[in-house]
Amino acid sequence: MNILYNEEIDGPLSKVDRADLFAELRQAMPDLLILHREEDLRPYECDGLAAYRTVPLLAVLPERVEQVESILRICHARRVPVVARGAGTGLSGGALPLAQGVLLVMARFNRILELNPKGRYARVQPGVRNLAISQAAAPYELYYAPDPSSQIACSIGGNVAENAGGVHCLKYGLTVHNVMKIEVLTMEGERITLGADALDAPGFDLLALFTGSEGMLGIVTEVTVKLLPKPRVARVLMASFDSVEAAGKAVADIIGAGIIPGGLEMMDKLAIQAAEDFIHAGYPVEAEAILLCELDGVELDVAEDIERVRAVLDEAGATAVSLARDEAERALFWAGRKNAFPAVGRMSPDYYCMDGTIPRRHLPKVLRGTAELSEQYGLRVANVFHAGDGNMHPLILFDANEPGALERAEELGGKILELCVAVGGTITGEHGVGREKINQMCVQFNVDELSFFHAVKAAFDEHALLNPGKNIPTLRRCAENGAMRVHQGKMPFPELERF
Repeated sequence: MNILYNEEIDGPLSKVDRADLFAELRQAMPDLLILHREEDLRPYECDGLAAYRTVPLLAVLPERVEQVESILRICHARRVPVVARGAGTGLSGGALPLAQGVLLVMARFNRILELNPKGRYARVQPGVRNLAISQAAAPYELYYAPDPSSQIACSIGGNVAENAGGVHCLKYGLTVHNVMKIEVLTMEGERITLGADALDAPGFDLLALFTGSEGMLGIVTEVTVKLLPKPRVARVLMASFDSVEAAGKAVADIIGAGIIPGGLEMMDKLAIQAAEDFIHAGYPVEAEAILLCELDGVELDVAEDIERVRAVLDEAGATAVSLARDEAERALFWAGRKNAFPAVGRMSPDYYCMDGTIPRRHLPKVLRGTAELSEQYGLRVANVFHAGDGNMHPLILFDANEPGALERAEELGGKILELCVAVGGTITGEHGVGREKINQMCVQFNVDELSFFHAVKAAFDEHALLNPGKNIPTLRRCAENGAMRVHQGKMPFPELERF
């Protein structure tokens, strides 16, 4: 798919003369790295969701905040759209460029500016890798808690944009719970600070609003993150089940018993087999589902929690429960889970990774529904969960070389997300909406809610130049797709004309 215009805002974008824009940027910033040739731009045509591809008009790779300011001011004056990109590991098309827009690549902002072990925080540039923060803090027995599966490669700026989570977010929170302050540039090139070095900041909580805004409100140039002490003890239990429904019920039972694990992850049989073949983590390939439950803290508390969780798992019908023998085996258990996505990729030419969140009590119901949809569409689905907080990642296996297969996979993914909404959940937990789930936004939110989202966007970016066409659908789009939730029994057509 090649998006040549921005149908989500005002119809076709004004044609931008590439050479003219290149010349203005070069004159303003002679040392700015600007990519303009087809062969140089092609590597930036997509993010981790490779089903959608667009070659940008230009790609710029600044390394100083002053350069970013100038880029934004020039693009604002010319009404040229700007899409920010970090490491490109996103899975929702959030960093998909525009053919008539500039791709702002922040990868060269990759320095840790300050690491304060006494204050337990780090100031970093947005291009710093997630894992690099914990590696830098390790000598002080500190770490950065959010740990998405792509943490070895994903950047902290992208984590802020998507409000990334990870296998330990159940106990320690998402990005929004672990960021203290961010420095931001608006589309006009104005510098603003959101949050504070203290525990709280005066005024509205714009830091929380900005976290997860998918590059639509401003460009992050610096992030201050919290650092936590490493738990003194961390142990992992692995439980096997003869049905995914029984494993799903066990998740709710553990939380219902008042136990908050450091991590609580679930994999179904297809994902287990893929991960075991790839990592050799010691997973029971005959099981229909497994749970990985990590308990951390001081040694006495962890020992007590292990026994409590064992009892819950036995009561829930676990066919086997094993405890990681040592730190090496604990790391191996988690390596299998964190490599589930690439492992599944070895089983199929292509896969489509979804991201929805549901109330824990509905895990069995949604898993049954997903299995029925999988059979209906004739496509295999491997299920991987941040089960403790209900964040599910169905991986839809297909072959893009087969005519209509991608479209069928997309439709199946949409149905799974709609099932999440139907049980009181949401269409995303950490991957964002981006380009991928924009139609399902019409299912989850009504006219008034979407209108409010547009108003928030306009308050930060009046001309809708930052990452347009993502995250928030126009009301016209929702009406045309027949997916709009009407309000009080009718569609307010005058509002459709506003967007």
